[in-house]
Amino acid sequence: MFIDLLRSRRSIRAFSGRPVEQEKLDLLIEATLRAPAQQGKPPWEFVVVRDRETITQLSLAKASGSAFLKEAALVVVVCAHPQVSDVWVEYASIATLLLHLEAHDLGLGSCWVQVRLREHDKQRSAEQYIAEIIGLDRATAVEAMVAIGYPAETKAGRPTSSLPYDKVRFETHGRG
Repeated sequence: MFIDLLRSRRSIRAFSGRPVEQEKLDLLIEATLRAPAQQGKPPWEFVVVRDRETITQLSLAKASGSAFLKEAALVVVVCAHPQVSDVWVEYASIATLLLHLEAHDLGLGSCWVQVRLREHDKQRSAEQYIAEIIGLDRATAVEAMVAIGYPAETKAGRPTSSLPYDKVRFETHGRG
């Protein structure tokens, strides 16, 4: 059941170094490309990086929160064209979630690295840094990166009792 997939999925930041087979990469790409798109015009694009040197460079995109990318078998850079849709962030996020879920379903680990609105250093954004590395044009935005690989750590799913049920309201929010 789908809920079982959600119950067991966790962000993985430690990877074994084992490469991801082409068949699994093909399924990851297919799942991501099946994401919804406004009027059939997806604003998103994805750059799949397997080159070790490039992955090492991407792991330096932010002062903190991206170093673990270095050990991933592959990194997917989630890009989009803001001129295609004013809700590009939402559509790119949905596609990224599908990528995470497919990775978990295939026995792979994954973790989101926020890029949009983050700094690389005082002179440039993480987005600008990544764009230089992977050769993006100025019209293409970077939302995030996703590290993917075989997990080198095991994490239990979060217990139902830890879910923030206090964030759910029925009928109204309760403010007068």
